Amino acid sequence: MLQLLSVYLVPYLIVGYDVLREAAKRIVHGEAMNEDFLMCVATLGALAIGFLPGGYTEFAEAVFVMLFFQVGELFEDYAEDKSRVSITHLMDMRPDTANLIVDGVATLVKPEDVGIGDIILIRPGEKVPLDGIILDGTSSLNTIALTGESMPHDVSKGDDIVSGCINISSPLTVKVTKTFGESTATKVLSLVENASENKSKSDTFISRFAKVYTPIVVYIAIALALLPPLIYGSIGEDFLSCFLFSLPIWLGRALIFLVVSCPCALVISVPLTFFAGIGGASKRGILIKGANYMDILSKTSIVIFDKTGTLTKGQFEVEAIHPDNYDENQLLHLAAHVERHSNHPIAISLKNAFPNENDGCKVENVKEFIGQGIKAEVNGKVVCVGNSSMMESIGVDWHRCHHVGTIVHVAIDGVYVGHIVISDKIKDDSKEAVTALKHSGVNRTIMLTGDHERVAAHVAETLGLDEYHASLLPTDKMERIETIINEKPLGSALVFVGDGINDAPVLARADVGIAMGALGSDAAIEAADIVLMDDKPSKIVEAIKISRYTIGIATQNIIFAIFIKVLILLLATFGIATMWMAAFADVGVCVIAVLNAMRALRK
Repeated sequence: MLQLLSVYLVPYLIVGYDVLREAAKRIVHGEAMNEDFLMCVATLGALAIGFLPGGYTEFAEAVFVMLFFQVGELFEDYAEDKSRVSITHLMDMRPDTANLIVDGVATLVKPEDVGIGDIILIRPGEKVPLDGIILDGTSSLNTIALTGESMPHDVSKGDDIVSGCINISSPLTVKVTKTFGESTATKVLSLVENASENKSKSDTFISRFAKVYTPIVVYIAIALALLPPLIYGSIGEDFLSCFLFSLPIWLGRALIFLVVSCPCALVISVPLTFFAGIGGASKRGILIKGANYMDILSKTSIVIFDKTGTLTKGQFEVEAIHPDNYDENQLLHLAAHVERHSNHPIAISLKNAFPNENDGCKVENVKEFIGQGIKAEVNGKVVCVGNSSMMESIGVDWHRCHHVGTIVHVAIDGVYVGHIVISDKIKDDSKEAVTALKHSGVNRTIMLTGDHERVAAHVAETLGLDEYHASLLPTDKMERIETIINEKPLGSALVFVGDGINDAPVLARADVGIAMGALGSDAAIEAADIVLMDDKPSKIVEAIKISRYTIGIATQNIIFAIFIKVLILLLATFGIATMWMAAFADVGVCVIAVLNAMRALRK
């Protein structure tokens, strides 16, 4: 028998070496009661039981039980190992150089070498390296890396400027107000690096179960092995003889008890259920990076949205044309021609609305007024297209619009002819998503955005959101998230949905971060726990439903497996169940549980 044992020990140690090592490590640290420990006790017991009087050799059982356990672990590891990688290299918002002005000459230096009070030059196309105040110059800034908003922000002398933005149009002279380590871009990167450390961790479903199941099984097995012999010895004429006579019998039953109690069906079917749920979700364009995120997602009570690119399309379009005693098509026609050579998002939206550039119109003497608009001659007419400041500068009376969005005013030869409303369109299924979330049991729906108050209020009211917070930088979003996390009910989960680089820290900090995968930034996709590949907010509800469905199947498997095992364990206690019955019951339960787990693929 020892020779046979030595043959089976080779595959047993190959398959179960890391499980044995992990169990030993946990014992050393006082954390013995876990599934690794139970697997070791059960399989080692199966190896040893054949050496007891009347015991059966269960060497193969020990090897295959350990193998099944490792297969279950493999399923779970595959789903979770790719959960999150470092994303700081993707957040290319922090520049490597700064133009330090010394004695009127700009010298290229590292941002770390620039101190508070120093003067730097930021040329068009360059990233803002440090926070400061504009001393000279007027320009537009691309702030999408910080706020997620694609609409450039106009700045001039006296305005604050933050690192991470991109200077679009004209040179700016800036007085530095914060060191490199305290700058906005550096703080955003720091938030991303550290947020996952503060993220609430959820043990896997089976691990939490094992914490209760394992000690119960072990203590019952110990009691089954020792109590009957002690009782039998105490009532016999010779305690020691009676105890030693009955000990092998009850020790054998206790080991059978442990083999029966081996959670083979659980350690395979539960991870497989999650794996199947992840596979089923992926068929719907929902990529879930780990089983633990499904567990957390099923408890969602608060959903927080970014606005641009998440609830809205993130692309500016012409929403309305309001002519003032003028032809509507001609109004759009002239505005598009004036903006023909500009790459500003407003210009692009006008050109998209009137794409026919080659209609024979003659456009000349184009002049751009930074922060106001553009003037040009179209077929001999002087056409001014811009904001209210431009209209006032040329002495044209203009009127406000009741629509929410960016208002582009148009004047021809000094006469006001109307305006065009340009806005970021709300996605078709955003309202449906918010309504469905509330019906699914989500208590609060919140929007956090870097956009202006009026625009945020309009979107929130249109979609029926419970609350919104506007004009937020990434640091503001993080502070708001921390506040909401502290307010949420115990045992519930907070989900954040975003798409931009600026959302990465918040995605990492939320209980579950969901990113838009089609148009979302690489940083957001890497930081998120779940990715929606088609950018549809309605998929959030699907993800929650799939998670709850998957958790339901896992619960069914646990209840079923425990019921069958308890039944066989009772028979084993009274010496009715044999090792073959135990093995058959264990394998049968495992097969049924696995088949049930595969239903999660079809959700």
